[in-house]
Amino acid sequence: MAENDFTLGLDRDLEEVQTHIMKMGGLVEAAILASAKALEERDTELADEVRRNDKLIDELEQTVNEECARVIALRQPAAKDLRTVLTVMKISTHLERCGDYAKNLAKRTTVLVQLQPVEGAARSIRRMAREVEMMMKDALDAYIQRDAELAADVRARDQDVDQMYNALFREFLTHMMEDPRNITACMHLHFIAKNIERMGDHCTSIAEQVIYQVTGDMPDENRPKGDRTPYASVEAEK
Repeated sequence: MAENDFTLGLDRDLEEVQTHIMKMGGLVEAAILASAKALEERDTELADEVRRNDKLIDELEQTVNEECARVIALRQPAAKDLRTVLTVMKISTHLERCGDYAKNLAKRTTVLVQLQPVEGAARSIRRMAREVEMMMKDALDAYIQRDAELAADVRARDQDVDQMYNALFREFLTHMMEDPRNITACMHLHFIAKNIERMGDHCTSIAEQVIYQVTGDMPDENRPKGDRTPYASVEAEK
């Protein structure tokens, strides 16, 4: 009976931690979409809301890490359960980074609303953000459903986001060459696009953690990368 109680206690703890992860994921998905909407609609109030809500994401990451540490210390999970705990901790880190990138997008929006808009740029960025948000949703669904095939699909779709980023990079260069007055706005837009591209990388990393959770092995083949800009190896702003 004691062993059964111990197992039930571990299961409850893991379920609670995963509930926090899904809540955190929902906040990050909302932040991605809201930050892109704020940019396109030049809505500084919405941008400010995204920045404020990032604190909730940070607090949830801390809660997840504390709960995982407690589970490891008190429950001493083994094998598959330990993989679950380690996977949750890594997923929470990737989600927190995506929240930071959404906050950075919102910060730059408050600057861009004071500049002349670059035709079509905000709309293209919103499409790119929507693609990344869908990757995030599918990666988290794959985690809950323990679906390695869906996770592999998310991993493959990162190349589409890279290609969207490449197209935007070329578009910004064209705008800057055609009119030097666009340079400041295009530089801000480029950093926004790069942040969204990095969100896609974090979604891919979550998908890889799901594959590890399900199979016990990390994907060993190099995933295709579509970013071929001169800044491909440059980390986006923290």
